[in-house]
Amino acid sequence: MSLFTAALHPNVGLGFLVLGASLHDILTRLKAEPQRFPKLDLAYSQTDPVTKPIMLTLPANGLRLRFDGPEQRLRLVEVVDFTKNRITYQEKDIARPANSQGVAGSLAFGGNAVTGPAFKNVYHRLFGPTYAGEYIPPKDEKVTSVGTYVLSYPGVAFSFPLPKSSYSPEKDVVSLLSSPASQVASSVAVFSGKSWAHARETLWTEVLPSVKSAFLFNKSKEVVPDEISLIKIHGGGRIQLFKKWTSSSIWINLGETTPQELVSELGPPDAIYRKNDQRMYIHKTRTASHSRSRSNGGDYRRPDDLTDTDQSSALTGSEDSEDEAIEDDFAGNMSGECFYNYFYLGFDILVSPPQPVSRTPPSQAAALNGNEVPGANPFKSGTADRLVATKMVLHANVPGSYPFNRHRRCRWEIQYLTINNSDDIVDSETPFGEIEERLREEWKSTYHSADDAKKPQRGMVLNRGWGDSPGSSCEFLGGWEDSSGGVAAKKFDGSEDSTTTLYGFPGLVFEVLKNGFVSAVTVF
Repeated sequence: MSLFTAALHPNVGLGFLVLGASLHDILTRLKAEPQRFPKLDLAYSQTDPVTKPIMLTLPANGLRLRFDGPEQRLRLVEVVDFTKNRITYQEKDIARPANSQGVAGSLAFGGNAVTGPAFKNVYHRLFGPTYAGEYIPPKDEKVTSVGTYVLSYPGVAFSFPLPKSSYSPEKDVVSLLSSPASQVASSVAVFSGKSWAHARETLWTEVLPSVKSAFLFNKSKEVVPDEISLIKIHGGGRIQLFKKWTSSSIWINLGETTPQELVSELGPPDAIYRKNDQRMYIHKTRTASHSRSRSNGGDYRRPDDLTDTDQSSALTGSEDSEDEAIEDDFAGNMSGECFYNYFYLGFDILVSPPQPVSRTPPSQAAALNGNEVPGANPFKSGTADRLVATKMVLHANVPGSYPFNRHRRCRWEIQYLTINNSDDIVDSETPFGEIEERLREEWKSTYHSADDAKKPQRGMVLNRGWGDSPGSSCEFLGGWEDSSGGVAAKKFDGSEDSTTTLYGFPGLVFEVLKNGFVSAVTVF
């Protein structure tokens, strides 16, 4: 394995590890070079994986990357082992490079082998003088214990081990770090900010600039698409997509927006999957008599509301019937319906013949009071055989979930739940228990009684581990909300990481993980 070689750019990144890049982008790039990056260790909070920071360690390369939870953007790059890489600044090595066997050179400063940037090299040759840094004392009170002195520059900081007995607030930085025992840095951090002390306060919340503005991309011919930073679900099949770092947004009206309009606004999809799995077809035969908690079954059960999975689901039946099943699948997909997979934007869109969209939420209908709904298209085609966007699957890319890293994280809000309470937003970081409570309140007028509205849902179990790949684009059945009580299932080996539970509301179906967070939501 060759050493990882990269140029350090303060406030920007380390090589292709650019601050602000998504976890999905970074992981995809690293996994594409297994010889160069043979091991990836991902650490996250199992109880709160969508708001707590995520740490990605590359032990074979001496690197550590930290991402925020909600946006999954790279916030901090750390070099923690200089024997496994070669880092340069303005075409100069910040530390003596390791040899081909990955062992640091034998040159010593004050009797210590060089395993990191020497203070004299950093302060006098590469970066120059700077303000006094910050001393972090050791955890124990022993005089012989060693703390850390952080020497900070705009966008980059060096950590030097410094004995507690040697530190004094009255000493200047040169005097502190000129002693032989503390002149080699143990790690280097790249961040966005004028100093580490200031950046630490807003490290996880600062709005980072677009990676497209980084000069690293300006010098290359790589095309970086506009990001979709937030998707607002307005109900009634109306979806608003906001572009990152701009004030513009685009609308997708389910049942109306054409594939040509999708490509014009979003660019060509990363892949196209032909929808052919009909194993949930049986659920379309459910009648209104099966619903014990809804007043109008027609609002919840359309003939096309069935679950279809892509290549992640294996065909059922015996091996003898496999060829026949495949032929039936292709014969059943003569309509041309398919999924537009936008992996790097975080969602999939089902393109199929027009279907009736879900009803407008009661609170939104009351607020509009007959006015034109926002985003509505006044020009509607009546052609029944044309293809339009009919459903949209938004992926949360939750660490620990079975389809993790198939899509980048897509952030969303249920806009119609904030009409009367703008300070309490229901979004992709909200636990499903709170989402369910708010949605039940929104749709309480559709229940037979108040008692029915309070009854818990019973989810339909989906096991991702029974398929051929770890990813999926699912079109969920929009009528499962009339059952109650959650259930769970396990894989054959006893693990539970591939099992999720589905819950439905008018126009929405949620795929929920065991920790209570939403893995994906389907809008129809």
